[in-house]
Amino acid sequence: MTAGPIKSPQAFWQASKADVLQGRAGKGLRGPWRLLLLGDGSPTRHLESLTGYAVDIELIAMGPDSSFCPEHSGGVANPAPEEISELEPPLLRRQVWLCCGKQTLAWAESWWNQAQAEEHLRQKDQPIWRSLTSKRAELFREVDGLAQVDAPWLAERFGYPGPFWSRHYRFFRGGKELTVIREVFSPALETWLGPAASGGTGQGATGA
Repeated sequence: MTAGPIKSPQAFWQASKADVLQGRAGKGLRGPWRLLLLGDGSPTRHLESLTGYAVDIELIAMGPDSSFCPEHSGGVANPAPEEISELEPPLLRRQVWLCCGKQTLAWAESWWNQAQAEEHLRQKDQPIWRSLTSKRAELFREVDGLAQVDAPWLAERFGYPGPFWSRHYRFFRGGKELTVIREVFSPALETWLGPAASGGTGQGATGA
């Protein structure tokens, strides 16, 4: 684990929330990538089903986060999802790599109310989906954002040049927002899903 969190990758394109919620975003994406990025299924289950390996979590950082300012949220200038403002402070942020076998297939960060994090993230090296469903409690996932992001540290770890497809979503329990999660996926997933964009390699296509 590092001494602190990694700076969130910069988004240079992102779909509007209205387009995401109404199913208009990512029209240039092939079907398998649309399901991965815009579907409400578990990415942990998807990665395990595709690769045949269990998802191993490499914890990067987990600790209090006071850096989010709602008045500067949204847009390309600040990559933090605006939905974070709906969480009750004080906040905690967690960052991880998601690995299957020897491959790193995704990076993720999540924001929580600190008390909720203490309750649900007791096993820090366990995927969030497993932590939240360990008692078979009902959850609702709402995908709020689709973007393309880039950062040198992502390219170095994934072993591919950017840009990279990213999404963010919220988990709700009992109608109340529980956490905001952002994920960035490696182009290595094209091994199983095929090219992301209908015109070929999907790394540079916004599919707006």
